[in-house]
This record gives sequence, C-alpha cells and structure tokens, in this order.
Amino acid sequence: MLARWSWLTAANQPGKSEICFKRTQGGTMAIFRPIRQLRVFEEIVAQLKQSILIGRFKPGDKLPAERELVEEFQVSRVAIREALRTLENSGFIVTRQGASGGAYVTDLSFEFLANAFVDLFLADKISFPELHRVRLIIEPEIAKLAALAITPEYAQQLTKALEAEEAPPSFLLEDIKIKTAVHYILAQMCGNRFLEAIVRSSMKLTHTLIEMVNPDPRTMHPAGMHRPIVEAVLTGNPEASSIAMHKHTLEFGETLIKMEKAYREKKSTFSF
Repeated sequence: MLARWSWLTAANQPGKSEICFKRTQGGTMAIFRPIRQLRVFEEIVAQLKQSILIGRFKPGDKLPAERELVEEFQVSRVAIREALRTLENSGFIVTRQGASGGAYVTDLSFEFLANAFVDLFLADKISFPELHRVRLIIEPEIAKLAALAITPEYAQQLTKALEAEEAPPSFLLEDIKIKTAVHYILAQMCGNRFLEAIVRSSMKLTHTLIEMVNPDPRTMHPAGMHRPIVEAVLTGNPEASSIAMHKHTLEFGETLIKMEKAYREKKSTFSF
C-alpha cells in the first residue's frame, strides 16, 4: 500500500514554523498540518486562509469535506466548524447546502469591507458627518485623478451614466443604482484600489441609509448634480473636476446628514 506524508511543525512546539513530514496510510499527500495548540480553530483558520491566498484553493473551489479536515488537522468537528464559520464571516468562503453543498472559496471583493461599514453604522460606531468629512477629502482628489486618466472608453462610460441620470426615476432602488454609477466609474479611473474600496464602502453605506429613510428620489438627488463633474473630467481639467466634485459632495453630504438625523430619531423612538 502506498504511504502518505502529512506536515507537522517541528517538535510540535508553539512558535515553530518548520515543517516536517509524517508517513501515513493512503495514496496522496496531506495538505495541512495537525494542530497542537489550545485555540486550535485559530490555527485552522490561518492555514486554510494561507492556502486560499497562495492559490492552492481558487475562487469557486470546494474545500475538503468536514470529515477530511478533521483527519488532516487531527482536531474535533467543533473546531473545524468554528474555523469555517470564521472564514465565512471574513468573506473567504461561502457555505452551501444540499447534495453539492460544502464550503466554497469566494472571489474576494470590496463587498466584505462595504458590509463592515454598514455594520459599524448600524452599531452607531460611525456617522455620516464623519463620512462627509472623509468624502470631502477623497472624492475631489478622485475626480482630479480621473480627469488625468480620461480615455475614449471612459468618456463613453461617463456619458452613458450621465444620460441615464436624466431619465425620470422609476423607483428608489433603481434611482440609487443609476446615481451611483458615476462615482464608481471615476473611482475605477484612478487606478487606485484603496480609493475604489473606500468609495464602494461609502456608497454601500449611503444606499443603506437611503433605503431605511425612503425619501422621494425626485428631490433626494435631482438629475444633473453630476453633470458639472462629468463635463470637467471629459475635458481633462483636473482642477475644475476637483472643484465640481467638492461642491457636489458638500451639497449632497448635507442631505445625507439630515437623513441620518431623521433615522436616528426614528430609531430612538422605536427603542422604547
């Protein structure tokens, strides 16, 4: 019978990162090291996460079944389930039910960070006045960078997004999606994923507040608010783009601050 090798930390001592091999029965090489620590689920999380980050498991791949992970790590099912729950909460995997169920690797995106912003807002840890100040710093710079990066393809995207804003809003959620498109395109044009992550997170938080307050879309964000920004970007004028975005951020930021105040007051009323 073919032998199998699995990984062990040298002497199983805390802090040791060296890997040695253990001969076991079977025909394939084990992927993970057995665990010999008190908080075992944290080490399981670390090893699984590392395997995902280095590409051993790619987006869409299914992780080994629970019983296989128990054998590989030599821990209890409880520890495995706790580790998988942690990875799912972190956005690394998604758990599916049914015949083809199991833990599947996700394609990491900005969505997890955006959801964290929403959770912090709902927990009253961040506020829209704070977000407003951040946007006043970041968004004019994004508009400036976008003007320096304008191409025919981006010009077409911005023009199309602006034209969509001119149509009468059908319902609130659709109007939010349409009015957000310009911000997403400008953030993408910058070529800076940190800026794009912040914009997407702030937009997700903004969407959440608007959905909870449910204002009239015709007065919340009237058509044409983005036109001066887009026109300045299309001409490749960074200073004019920055000024136009600063003005828009000031105007719409005040609207959002008033909406948050209404939401907080309503929430405090229902809490009694």
